[in-house]
Amino acid sequence: MDEKLIKEAIAGSKEAFCSLYGKYKDRLYRYALYRLNDPTEAEDAVSECVLAAWQSIGSLRSEKAFGSWIFRILSNCCASRIKEMIGTRENLERIYNSGAGNATVPASLSVELAEALSQLKEEERDIVLLSIIGGLSSTEISALTGLASGSVRSKLSRSLAKMREFLS
Repeated sequence: MDEKLIKEAIAGSKEAFCSLYGKYKDRLYRYALYRLNDPTEAEDAVSECVLAAWQSIGSLRSEKAFGSWIFRILSNCCASRIKEMIGTRENLERIYNSGAGNATVPASLSVELAEALSQLKEEERDIVLLSIIGGLSSTEISALTGLASGSVRSKLSRSLAKMREFLS
């Protein structure tokens, strides 16, 4: 079903692209929110992502890669926003004072889960978020991060174990 929509979107169908967006929008937003710790920034990052995806949908080589492709775009949008956010001293102080300097997780998460995520390195946290929030497979995360699929699975397993240990 998604492959048909993806083919139509690649061919230029706005309706098909909008249908795809509808299927991914919640996961995209949650991922951006976890990364940016700010609902407005997350919405802006998703908007940038969707615009960039629409403009470059023709470059998508495989319909099966759509999920990892759109999350790669979003990951890059989030990284750009983080760089912008820390670009000025005022923003850096705001981020530091809000507690987002160590863990970019939304306030709506339980304190314990936020602390467990903060124990992870940025790469580990991204793998966990892409897997759990984004719903991406280890192969898709591998394509996104440049790590081997086996490494992704190992890092995910170790990261979740670290989080479980911290929470127990």
